[in-house]
Amino acid sequence: MSTTPSRRRGHTEDLSRELHNSPKRTAGSTAPMVFKSMMSSMKLLVLCLLCMQNTMFTVLRRYSQGVLKENYSKYEVLLVGEIIKMAYSAYKVAGGINSGEKAGPKLKYLLRKSSKMAVLACIYGAMNILSFVSLRNISAGMFTIFAQLKILTTATCSSLMLRRSYSMTKWRALVSLMLGVLLFSEPIWNKEDMSINPEGGNVFLGTMAVLIEVTLSGFASIYFEKVIKTDPEQLGIWERNYQLAFGSIPIYILFILYDEGGEVGYFGGWSVVAVILAMLGAAGGMLVALSIKHGDSILKTLATTGAIVLSATLDHFMLGGPLTPIMCIAGVQVIISICNYTFDMSPPEAPLKVATPELPTRKSDIVKPDDEELAPLTQANGAR
Repeated sequence: MSTTPSRRRGHTEDLSRELHNSPKRTAGSTAPMVFKSMMSSMKLLVLCLLCMQNTMFTVLRRYSQGVLKENYSKYEVLLVGEIIKMAYSAYKVAGGINSGEKAGPKLKYLLRKSSKMAVLACIYGAMNILSFVSLRNISAGMFTIFAQLKILTTATCSSLMLRRSYSMTKWRALVSLMLGVLLFSEPIWNKEDMSINPEGGNVFLGTMAVLIEVTLSGFASIYFEKVIKTDPEQLGIWERNYQLAFGSIPIYILFILYDEGGEVGYFGGWSVVAVILAMLGAAGGMLVALSIKHGDSILKTLATTGAIVLSATLDHFMLGGPLTPIMCIAGVQVIISICNYTFDMSPPEAPLKVATPELPTRKSDIVKPDDEELAPLTQANGAR
């Protein structure tokens, strides 16, 4: 049956009217909407604070140990930071309890249910041990090169454990980010004294140790995110920080006892700068948890990576650290890679689906055979 010209004209006018009345989405109007949905104000604030915390911690530690030549134990600084974090988290937990309830039973309950965070604390302790084993067997330059794989291991664990799919643009941005950080740290791994392996060291053992460490780093980040976001208990961020600090304190005590307090003995060589570093370390632990809650582990990694560039720049202008042309080019590459990942608007690739034949949904789509096509069939049935 043919369609009349007037009906075609009316159908065309209806389509043009619908297209004219529908909202127009141009590239200029879509980009801000996507950016707002992807980077909320709280998420952006937490990531900026985490970047600034990492920068201040790195520059202040460089000033403390490189300029002032302070010899306190780094494990003692981390231990005091965990104590501060645990105390502040307990204060926040107690402040969130309803009137008439006591904080003691709530805190005791959290300690009894802290097994998942104890696993994470043990992973962090194992990573410290693996770093020690690796640096005893391979050079610091080789260790720095392998350490940049944490970016990719975090993304890989996110895909496997959280079933997230990333676009090819994001994967290319992460690879570019890893190479940019590697080039930015060129003054470390390209020195002659940094490329010499320790005497009597086992290169295979050291390489395997650092590879296991970077794998555990990616696993730990995604494990923490999974516990925070998908655990049936649905504990708050302060409850998890309280549990994690409780599990980390015994591990750092063991490290301090093994190290015998460092070069100056137990809690020797402390200063005002060391106390500030401990407070910054505690703030960093809480900001990491907040960044994972409001964002994800990849964005947390981007914030800490950007802090490497910012801290090295401040170290150059304030403390006379190196800033070569290669570092400047690599720093620009790091910034571009972070922007490419953050502002990527391409949707993830959808999984392949088996094509299925479409069934007619309207009566007009059903093709009915005419009398001539049915004639042979009716004659055959009549013959039977």
